[in-house]
Amino acid sequence: MAITLTIPDDVIQSLKIPKQRMDIELRQEMAFALYQRGLASMGVARRYAELDKWAFLDGLAKRGIVRHFGEDELSEDIAYARDSQ
Repeated sequence: MAITLTIPDDVIQSLKIPKQRMDIELRQEMAFALYQRGLASMGVARRYAELDKWAFLDGLAKRGIVRHFGEDELSEDIAYARDSQ
């Protein structure tokens, strides 16, 4: 199921985002907000934002968002460490 959000023209015009980046910037901001509030996992938020893990982590740091670290993230980090050896 896909949902379409309507943003009024006056809001879009007041944003300091270049028009050619509007879609991706808003999608990424929504992804970071959903992750921060605990409404989306990092994996889901990353996919929605169209960012790889490291770009997403960088975005969290730039926004001062604390990384949620649970069993899924631990398993992902362990798998990464094993693959890197």
